[in-house]
Amino acid sequence: MTTLLKLDEAYKAYGERNLLDGTSAEFQDDYKVGFIGRNGAGKSTLVRILLGEEELDKGEISRHPKLRLGYLRQHDPFHDGETVLEFLMRDTGKEDWRCGAVAGQFEIKGPFLEGPVRRLSGGWQTRVKLTAMLLHEPNFLLLDEPTNFLDLRTQLLLEDFLKEFQGGALIVSHDRAFLNATCSHTLSIARGKLTLYPGKVDAFFEFERQQRDHDERSNAVILSKRRQLETFIAKNRGHPNTASQARSKAKQLETLNVKIFDKAEKTVRMKVPDVEARSGPALICSGLSIGYGEHAVAADIAAEIEHGTRVAVVGDNGQGKTTFLRTVAASLEPLKGEMKWSFGCDIGCYAQHVYTGLPEHYTVKEYLCTEAAPNTSTQVVLDMAGSFLFRGDDVDKTIAVLSGGERARLCMAGLLLSKHTILILDEPGNHLDVETVESLADALNRYKGTVIFTSHDRSFLERMATSVIEVRDGTVTNYPGDYNAYLYRIRKEIEDGARDTNKPRPAAAVPETEQSKAERKARNKRLHELRTQLESVERQLAKYGEKKDGLEAQLHAVTDPNESAKLKEEHIALVSKLAGIEERWVTLTQQMEKEKA
Repeated sequence: MTTLLKLDEAYKAYGERNLLDGTSAEFQDDYKVGFIGRNGAGKSTLVRILLGEEELDKGEISRHPKLRLGYLRQHDPFHDGETVLEFLMRDTGKEDWRCGAVAGQFEIKGPFLEGPVRRLSGGWQTRVKLTAMLLHEPNFLLLDEPTNFLDLRTQLLLEDFLKEFQGGALIVSHDRAFLNATCSHTLSIARGKLTLYPGKVDAFFEFERQQRDHDERSNAVILSKRRQLETFIAKNRGHPNTASQARSKAKQLETLNVKIFDKAEKTVRMKVPDVEARSGPALICSGLSIGYGEHAVAADIAAEIEHGTRVAVVGDNGQGKTTFLRTVAASLEPLKGEMKWSFGCDIGCYAQHVYTGLPEHYTVKEYLCTEAAPNTSTQVVLDMAGSFLFRGDDVDKTIAVLSGGERARLCMAGLLLSKHTILILDEPGNHLDVETVESLADALNRYKGTVIFTSHDRSFLERMATSVIEVRDGTVTNYPGDYNAYLYRIRKEIEDGARDTNKPRPAAAVPETEQSKAERKARNKRLHELRTQLESVERQLAKYGEKKDGLEAQLHAVTDPNESAKLKEEHIALVSKLAGIEERWVTLTQQMEKEKA
């Protein structure tokens, strides 16, 4: 067992915000560590520091001479026109047979290996990146939210790969199911301190709860004993016959110290819309075709959703999950067929394109009050705001100064204060930390209405789904049973070889006409341009997001009114700029989905 990476007395701050506050940690060559913590606690910052992309303010990082870091790249490293095999050989310098053998572990074989890499879907391109990473022969992996936007099949392949990987890993993820399946240790970051626990995530949270309960009981006993001693000393120190006893008790008192520990970060029990339970079909689709313009994403859909169910809409990236959701939410017209909601359904939607249109002159509190059901008390509104991290003075911020993530949380809070009988939610866990996602799942499980949702978080899917609808290869299929039943079926199909995808089709499989060839090239060019723009926008989001964090830290610390006013002007301008960048990100993401569909 070798220590490959070591942090010693590490400090890192942005303004007054201490992300690392004199903390230490060691990473062994056989540890697979799940890295958890609330949003903004410093997880991604630590990953960048370990990669050498950022420096510590103070402290040391020790790297073993034999350390070979592997990092799953988020950007697009491919060249136009190159095949998967050509990319792997160029990127790693390995022989073609070696590249092919490792690619086979991720089911990249035959025409897929020989075909153009840019024709692959996002999930398959991630497989190619994983293959390249493995071919570099790392002995320690750094993975920052590796399951984000991966289709289920690729998630399962990544999970199996990590279980078999003969080396160490540090994995940042909000998905507890994924961490529990892949990690032997848990690293927690809170209030600038790192805690490494020799066990899985669920065991860590149980240990943390038991430790806190023990400390609280011990402190209660100590405080009771202190009160007894203080009472005795006060009564007896002035009497000659008992003064010596009082002095002895005073010495005992000096040794009775309570254990100081941070209180658990507050998690609020969310309220849910109080709606009447109903039975029977909520939605019936018959002969339905969905898509954009002349392009059908899925056709001949026959689906039925019962009142009171929580339906997970799943499928590989680019297959049409969001298209299906937008169609049933009536924000996208069906191409053909019939879609009928039962009488009296009141539909509320959560999606990225929804929160970009919030009334910017409203404050957080004003917006939530207008969205809340009649006769909702102010305290209930404030409690819901707090659940989504709008606390104290945050409720008086105008929507104009909120970031995209804050607007998304605000939109979700407004939905949960309403009286909608149907909730349609596209990735509701985005922009929320693990604890808030769990509170949201608990709330939605108490909700008596109907929930139709998508999510890449398997923990959330397992807790929520009572039935599953899969969008795949131009069809929509109802799967009875919960998400675990669906997952079992998918694993069986993969094992039996019955789930070989038809997308993307290898170039050699279908003869191309000159017209289809020209259309494919034009489409690939558009996709490349969109990816390039998206990468640029994501870099801007990261850059200006960090600037915003720094400004907010300065605002909390500044005392001079003139300096405060100047900083507030900068903050408003920066938030406005961020909102524009985030709106651009949403537009580009939707365009990418439309091109891939």
